[in-house]
Amino acid sequence: MESQAAIIETQTLRRDFKKVRAIDSISVSIQPGELFGLVGPDGAGKTTLLRLLAGLLDISDGSAHVLSYDLKDHAEDIKPKIGYMAQQFSLYEELSVYENLIFFADLFEVPNDLINTRVNRLLDFAGLTDFKKRRAAHLSGGMQKKLALACTLIHEPEILFLDEPTTGVDPISRREFWDILTELYSQGTTIIVSTPYMDEADRCSRVGLMYAGKIAICASPQEIKSRIHGELIHITPSDWRKASKLIKDQLRINDIQTYGESLHILVDSAQKRLPEITQLLEDNHITYCGARTVPPRMEEAFISLIKEMEI
Repeated sequence: MESQAAIIETQTLRRDFKKVRAIDSISVSIQPGELFGLVGPDGAGKTTLLRLLAGLLDISDGSAHVLSYDLKDHAEDIKPKIGYMAQQFSLYEELSVYENLIFFADLFEVPNDLINTRVNRLLDFAGLTDFKKRRAAHLSGGMQKKLALACTLIHEPEILFLDEPTTGVDPISRREFWDILTELYSQGTTIIVSTPYMDEADRCSRVGLMYAGKIAICASPQEIKSRIHGELIHITPSDWRKASKLIKDQLRINDIQTYGESLHILVDSAQKRLPEITQLLEDNHITYCGARTVPPRMEEAFISLIKEMEI
């Protein structure tokens, strides 16, 4: 069987802003139908990369092809075929939900005989049918995000570029938004989404971890987590502040992170270090519960890989 041609392909892609290199020699290949996540801290280059791939910024060096179009020469040609949702999507607040969808249908030149069918389908798809007469300004943050996505989908793009689409919304709205993305993914839409949330990265088919304008690693969430060096211990001490300081000062560990009142401790060997940790706590009269080895999450894997890059 022949391998499928990439829908997005970059080779040593670079973007400079005066003396700042925002994107530094990124080479990545994305296949049709992927749900591809870009994860990284603020300033890593996620937004710049998305804007380059959407044809909104000029390329400083290297190459990028989207839907077989060379973005250096044909950036305008891809725009009718993609959907781009910025962090601050420009909804028209005085228009109703329905009127916003009609406006964007006109903007994207959706044929008149298809507009009502698509609008009604997207209202139902995004769970906004009961709110179609409500002004955008009076929607909750989560509903505004879903309306923005619906407007981005009105012309049925082949690729979706979503820049931190769930930032600033409540957890329930985040879950509902990702349920919509998962449905689009199951229908074969190619989605490239940037996110600061590691649980969202876990829902992607493949993830690019970005740092300082580079993609540090590009792999499935499972593979990324498997690359973490060491094992992870979970423990809930009665005094997590004192316990954390004792463990960092007196024991050989790779890293320690707090989660509420629990500690996640990255060690070379849980079999060796767990008895040492529990003995240290007992010697200092700190009670504990839940001491066990747990599988690493994306957050631990990301922090570990970034620390390796900084060494």
